[in-house]
Amino acid sequence: MHNVIVNTDISKGKINKNIYGHFAEHLGRCIYEGIWVGEDSPIPNTKGIRNDVLAALKNIKVPVLRWPGGCFADEYHWKDGVGPREGRKRMVNTHWGGVVENNHFGTHEFLLLCELLECEPYICGNVGSGTVQEMSEWVEYMTFDGESPMANWRKENGREQPWKLKYFGVGNENWGCGGNMRPEYYADLYRRFQTYVRNYGDNKIYKIAGGANVDDYNWTEVLMKNAGWLMDGLSLHYYTIPGDFWLGKGSALDFEEGEWFITMKKALHMDELITKHSTIMDKYDPEKRVGMIIDEWGTWFDVEPGTNPGFLYQQNSIRDALVAGVHFNIFHNHADRVQMTNIAQTVNVLQAMILTEGEKMILTPTYHVFDMFKVHQDAEVLAVESAVGSYEMGGEALPQVTVSASRDAEGKVHVSLVNIDHAGEAEISLDLRGFAAESVQASGTILTADRMNAHNTFEQPDAVAPKSFDGANVEGGRLSVKLPPMSVVTLAIH
Repeated sequence: MHNVIVNTDISKGKINKNIYGHFAEHLGRCIYEGIWVGEDSPIPNTKGIRNDVLAALKNIKVPVLRWPGGCFADEYHWKDGVGPREGRKRMVNTHWGGVVENNHFGTHEFLLLCELLECEPYICGNVGSGTVQEMSEWVEYMTFDGESPMANWRKENGREQPWKLKYFGVGNENWGCGGNMRPEYYADLYRRFQTYVRNYGDNKIYKIAGGANVDDYNWTEVLMKNAGWLMDGLSLHYYTIPGDFWLGKGSALDFEEGEWFITMKKALHMDELITKHSTIMDKYDPEKRVGMIIDEWGTWFDVEPGTNPGFLYQQNSIRDALVAGVHFNIFHNHADRVQMTNIAQTVNVLQAMILTEGEKMILTPTYHVFDMFKVHQDAEVLAVESAVGSYEMGGEALPQVTVSASRDAEGKVHVSLVNIDHAGEAEISLDLRGFAAESVQASGTILTADRMNAHNTFEQPDAVAPKSFDGANVEGGRLSVKLPPMSVVTLAIH
């Protein structure tokens, strides 16, 4: 029996809705085919953007979208992607598959996408191969309301009013594909570049510095010490990879129980990373003014057989869904420091929400977890105490169940539970302390499957789909919950 206490009258702060953010890079079929098909496509679209993908993303209330990269950001020159499309410069996407990038999806198209999604844009600028002037002029082009060379050019290109732009990243992975820099060097470059990321009019930019790779705690230390007061956010990148990054990451669908277990272990490692990076940030920023921005996370497997290795196309199973649920419970419980996360990536790349094939589209198990957890956006995270049993294999033990809870603006309490055990049920006694209602009622949604690699295909698009959950019973003010193996459940308590 697993024992969980939810203190419904003790709030630990707000779950920033941007924890449910997304990331769309010029990589493989994420932007082109996945989001952008062009205005003359037979696929139904709004000004070139796929209607089916748009509707699916609106349903999960995407709060913020990061673009254009990723590694692509540090070789992207924004001026090549504005103006009449037929005149835009064609380039080779050297990072991702060596394909030709025609720049048809540029600043105007991305900001249109954000307007249609009703989400905040998060633009990542080019520090690796760009200039201070280029970055400064991009911000001016987008946000200056008045007469200036860039504002006038924007108007010539069809946009009279400036856009609202809140989030701007000053570089990406500058320890690696963004320039192979030392933290001391990048800290100085960040200080210089961010000076010219200006606030025009009433547009206030939240500046995000390029942070650490996984457990590079020295990077966080150097950045916070040398530039902490000049940033609003500091990023962190960590992918869940069961194998070895260079020698073989593991298959998205063809795996055994041991690989399932190590995937869960690596997903749970995110908690340690956040805790240790937060401790360093606390030293320089005890008020927690600087947000931790985990703007790349998710599973990274070997590409599907027969696909371009530079396109990072992978299938998505119930295993991915559990990885997402585990991460969200961790993020909720660090809501004091984690202010945004962006799963990699939105469509057709890595741990995607959506897979497309021509005019066809399917929703992945990961999409359904985002849908089930959207009730937590901007809710108050509640204090949870748990004593849970172990999920064991090969002499190692992991907590079998992860949990988080929140209370929304209407006072409704939501509890999300993840049972990571591939074979064992989890019986949970859930004690709701401080809950004002005289009688407790619970309704819920579950995502589960009968095999470890269960996934959706274009032939069977609903093989893994949410269903109503009736495994919660009220017994004397407590909830008794029975979770099947490998399941994600969100309960609404009222």
